[in-house]
Amino acid sequence: MKIAVVGTGALGGWYAGLLAQAGHEVHCLARSDHAIISVRGLLLKNKGQEIAVRVASASADGQAVGPCDLVVVTTKSTANPILPRILKPLLGPATLVVTLQNGMGNVEVIAQAMPYERIVAGLCFVCINRVAPGVIDTTLAGYVRMAAARGDINPAVTTCVEVFKAAGVDTAAEASLESVLWKKLCWNIPFNGLSIAGGAITTDVILAHPVLAERARVLMKEVQAASVARGYGFNDQHVQRQFEVTVGMGPYRPSSLIDFIEGREVEIEGIWGEPLKRGQGAGVAMPELVRLISEIRLKIADRRA
Repeated sequence: MKIAVVGTGALGGWYAGLLAQAGHEVHCLARSDHAIISVRGLLLKNKGQEIAVRVASASADGQAVGPCDLVVVTTKSTANPILPRILKPLLGPATLVVTLQNGMGNVEVIAQAMPYERIVAGLCFVCINRVAPGVIDTTLAGYVRMAAARGDINPAVTTCVEVFKAAGVDTAAEASLESVLWKKLCWNIPFNGLSIAGGAITTDVILAHPVLAERARVLMKEVQAASVARGYGFNDQHVQRQFEVTVGMGPYRPSSLIDFIEGREVEIEGIWGEPLKRGQGAGVAMPELVRLISEIRLKIADRRA
């Protein structure tokens, strides 16, 4: 397949490399790393093993790439206001788009540029970091769960799952997008948020701090309550599993913490704001999430000062 990866950072670089290694014609769109990727390709690191992978091209935009069979979106949701314009030259009449972005509200943005039935959302349960331009390191390759932007599993979902599975990614289809979104947010909301609100700390510090660990659990229960109220509930075992998985991550820096430390815009709306709106809209009080959002905004304001 001819594949464009929009946003070749940590996630984008990892999956671009795997898809290229599987034999696909992969074109990388990267804001800052495109020159290095053009010359050196991508270097994938996984627990002491390294794989160098060449891609078909790397550039800052998709004008020269043209329509693709598949577009993989891994940009931060903060880029969503310009995302339809970025996607336009990559889209043909049969192009599929899979968004691997964090948070809620992403498929609605992409639907401004193409029909819902060709949009797939993938949720990545992984620990992957970009450690240098074109160099991607993973401590947990994890898995990806994909769902249709609207409705049940459809041919677009089936195709995307098969492509990723053939590239060596643990991938499966889910019947409901919102269901898997809430499951992912059960981890993202507390750990991305507390890593900033707690003073730029890693996940192991959160777990070791009794107050912060308890706040993480309270936040997860609020997310669980919101998901149940909207008809997409997950069980207590999923909540407990988030703590067990995080222990194995060690001193992990969540993506929002990296954005905060490096002075980039933090994905407040997608990860915390939209879930709060949906939960409150379903009649669920989420005071701990309200508090967390306020703390994150204050930390960002202090950073700017």
